[in-house]
Formats: sequence, C-alpha cells, structure tokens
Amino acid sequence: MPDQIYLRPIGTTLSPQSEEGDCIRLAGGMAYAHRFAAILRRDGEVVERWRFTPATVDDVLGQLPDALGAEAEAQWANLRMAHPPIAMGARTVRLDQPQIMGILNVTPDSFSDGGKFLDRPEEGRAHAAAMLEAGAAIVDIGGESTRPGAPAVWEGDELERVIPAVEYCAAMGAAISVDTRRPAVMDAALHAGAHMINDVSALRHDPRSLELVAARACPVVLMHAPGAGDDLHADADYECIMLDVFDWLRERRDAAIGAGVARERIVLDPGIGFGKSVGENLALINALPLFHALGQPLLLGGSRKRMIGALSNEVPAHERLGGSLALAIAGMNAGVQLLRVHDVFETVQARNIWRGLRDAALTDFSDVPA
Repeated sequence: MPDQIYLRPIGTTLSPQSEEGDCIRLAGGMAYAHRFAAILRRDGEVVERWRFTPATVDDVLGQLPDALGAEAEAQWANLRMAHPPIAMGARTVRLDQPQIMGILNVTPDSFSDGGKFLDRPEEGRAHAAAMLEAGAAIVDIGGESTRPGAPAVWEGDELERVIPAVEYCAAMGAAISVDTRRPAVMDAALHAGAHMINDVSALRHDPRSLELVAARACPVVLMHAPGAGDDLHADADYECIMLDVFDWLRERRDAAIGAGVARERIVLDPGIGFGKSVGENLALINALPLFHALGQPLLLGGSRKRMIGALSNEVPAHERLGGSLALAIAGMNAGVQLLRVHDVFETVQARNIWRGLRDAALTDFSDVPA
C-alpha cells in the first residue's frame, strides 16, 4: 500500500479575528479552523504527524515527496472549498450553513418510528408538512429499515411504501430525498417527484445504481458501511477508523465520478452506527472536519442512534432527543452541511441559536468595556 497523506483540522475557532486571520473558513460554511495536522500513513500505520496553521502550511507541504505533496495540496484546497447549492427541482439547498434533513420512515420495523406512518398516508402527510413548516430543507423518505438484524425488503414492497410518500411530499413542493439502495426504487421515486438518492450502500448494492444515478443527473449521498451484501453492518475491521472511512469514501467518490456522476452532485456520509462500535462512532464524530478534505458536502446521521442509548443508561430511541441534539451541534461545529434527524423542530431551533452565536462572533467586542 503506497504512503498516504491526510490533512485533519484539529483546532476550530469562532471567528477569523480570534486568530488574527490565521484560519480558514471550513468548506465555505460558518465554522473556522486554525490548527491542522498532516498525517502520514504507511502500510496502515500512522508514522509521522506535522502540525501547522495556514501561515505555516507551505513549510509543511513543501517538505513532502512530490506524489504526497500534490495530494496534500488538493486536500488543502478542498478544506477551503465553498460548495454550490444543491439543486432539487424548483428548490435549491444552500450549503453555506447547516441544513436539516427530516426523516420520514414508511416502514414497519425502523428502530425509532417504524410502523407509525406505514399504511397511514394522512399521518405521513401531516408529519412531512410539520417538518417542512419547522424548517426542514429536505424530506428523506425510507421504505426499508437498515438497523442491525433487519430483514431485507422485497423490491415490490419497498415501492409500495415509498412512492405514495414521494407523491404527497412532491405535492407540497418539498425537496425530496429517497433512502434506498435499489435502482428500481430510485428510478420510480425520481419519476414520482424525488430529487436526491440517499444510498446507505454507496451505490454498491446493485451495479446498475451507478449508471442510473449518472444518467438521471441527480444528487446522491454515498454513505460508508462495511458490509458489501444485505448486512451493511458486517465485515467491520478497522486499523484506524477515521482514516479507513476516509479512504473508503474517497474510493466510492472516485467510482461514482468514473461512472459519470458529476462531482458537484455527490454528498458523503461517514455512516454513524453502521458496523461501528460506540468508541469508533465517537472517534468519527470527533474527526468530522477531516472529511472536508475529500472536497464534498457532508451529511451526518446521528439522530436517536444506538450510541446515544449506550451512553445514556440504555434509554429507548424516543428518549434520545438530548443526545441527538448534542450530535447535531457537534456536526455544526465541524462544518457539516446536512443533518439527518427525526426531531426537526428542536434541531432547527438549535441550529438557529448556533447560527446566531456564530454571526455574533464575527463582531469583535473584546475592546468594549463591560
């Protein structure tokens, strides 16, 4: 395995003036980073680490071998990249601040709200409308549970669950994402009014998915999961969770681009909870700023996940609001652009307060007497 270089932001700040301008605006958002680590990996092991700031970046990158230097320069540019809005039909979703993706599960067995909206279109419609009114930028519709141990769903059943939900959300004018790994469901959902594909298998489950997404020219979320078959949680074996997931997402990004998917339409998701221990999930969340070096918008899906229960006396899924908000705020602080959540009203409110604090930090009141 050739040597690999990774540029990880390790110090954030509230504003440029806090560091006398020696910082960058992370991925064009509302988070700023001023300290970084260049990590050299050889044969799966981290062998060297250099710390730097924007003022000293040239000194560090200039001492790298040519091959690593080019990759490091690309990652440095990616960390500073401002992403254009995502076009979703008549709507556009800006990525210069965190946006909320509200979850609509039309399944009998999802870990949090399975069965609540299945075969109850009036309740599903009301839930979608409430999420949009609360400030969700996107509604994410899923017809298959991907929790550990969940049985695979027959394609016909998934279509019967998902398409009516897409149609009533489309009638509201919503920006719609469909959480599926089956090309037939992707195609039917896009025809019914969906705009984005959110694939937990990163377009690996069916080789036709890559061709379909490229042909339909739609935005797509590629999520990390270690399992290659029906069980997405299987085959988890990591040497360094953050770097392994980084490499995996880079490979899937490049595979999608090679298949004809436009780079500006690709969103990446580190896959919190999929084939990862509590410790590995925590390490990934702490390392979220690193993934901006891949040059794509990021999605974080930590809402009501099992790790919250594990750290909170095993509280059931519907009692994990506090933990879900803590993870959402961690994502905001890391510059994550899309937050996939169950509790839209509360998360939008938290985002708005967070945004207000960030805006206020841009005005330096340090010289104003108390």
